[in-house]
Amino acid sequence: MTKDEILSKLPYGPGFLFVGELLHVDENGVKGTYTFDQGLLFYQSHFKAFPVTPAVILTETMAQIGLVCLGIYLLRGNTIGEGTGLAMTSSCIDFIKPVYPGEQVTVISEKVYFRFDKLSCKVRMENSIGETVCKGTISGMLKANSNE
Repeated sequence: MTKDEILSKLPYGPGFLFVGELLHVDENGVKGTYTFDQGLLFYQSHFKAFPVTPAVILTETMAQIGLVCLGIYLLRGNTIGEGTGLAMTSSCIDFIKPVYPGEQVTVISEKVYFRFDKLSCKVRMENSIGETVCKGTISGMLKANSNE
């Protein structure tokens, strides 16, 4: 399964897609990037005088790159969508540095385990100069569509 095939199977629309490019994916982890466009709507209200990317969006970015993209790869491309379950079940993230509008981040994810349809990963987000901005563990349930 190619990186482009994985990206084509993501279940998010353009207003909530936080995956820019996949740099690497294999059985043990994934690495990808995303650039937070200055025009994203939440920047208008999240500290309107000094916009900062909300922690929930940073967590979502790590989940989309580090959990969902890896899950799609591990499921070998079975469609995530109609008739398929996909849900984050837990996260424990430490936030260390802010991410500002226009910044590109890199997410590095390492599989902890994938069994009984549950995927758990250690995830780390770095800014463009390699500083860790947040890190932790994210787990979710991924279930292949049995109709295919």
